Amino acid sequence: MGQPSVNSSQNAPSPATGADAQGSGSKNPILAIGLFIRQVIAELRKVVVPTRRELVLYTITVLLFVVFMILLIFGLDAAFSWLARIAFTAQGA
Repeated sequence: MGQPSVNSSQNAPSPATGADAQGSGSKNPILAIGLFIRQVIAELRKVVVPTRRELVLYTITVLLFVVFMILLIFGLDAAFSWLARIAFTAQGA
């Protein structure tokens, strides 16, 4: 109530000027690469490796879904092919 609400853009730093604005290398690229590698390693530590049972279950689930989709597409293709044959062939010739 004593402080007026401030938009976050009002607290943003002013845009960079000169060499910083063009990204002409004001940062040390070696340090940037090192930071990137540390961040990648930190993210890889968060990865949860599935157990063998989970891996087998997920594999079976995916394979069953793929087989289902193959059968569905095949069935739709056969049905539309049959309908097209009926619609576009001469009936008494």
